[in-house]
Amino acid sequence: MIQITRSIAVDEGELEFDFVRSPGPGGQNVNKVSTAAQLRFNITATTSLADDVKQRLAALAGRRVTADGVLIIQARRFRSQGKNREDAITRFVDLVRRAAKPPKTRRKTKPTAASKRRRLDAKRRVARTKQRRRPVDRNTD
Repeated sequence: MIQITRSIAVDEGELEFDFVRSPGPGGQNVNKVSTAAQLRFNITATTSLADDVKQRLAALAGRRVTADGVLIIQARRFRSQGKNREDAITRFVDLVRRAAKPPKTRRKTKPTAASKRRRLDAKRRVARTKQRRRPVDRNTD
């Protein structure tokens, strides 16, 4: 079990790993050893997460979620398979932790008297400027 928060734990059996060849530096091993890790986690099928957490996780993950609801995290920062696997798990845990926090609800606020006064003063200034741009009407006598 991977403990994410006090109330959320994900079974390691729900995480699937594929190892593929990684681009970039690696010397002679780069063409022989599959060191890049791909972590796959089925968001829709998991029972470890609540529905609201699943929705936030899918939204946070963005393009990393496939059409069938599978989250794919690619880790190829390191040259060893084990470190890349740990990196993928760490990034997964961080993503789920962020999704577990409910968003803050917005509280309506009223504008202060000073801000209302500033807004109205600015409107008056603009109106006065526009009024002065108008042509002078000489037939009002």
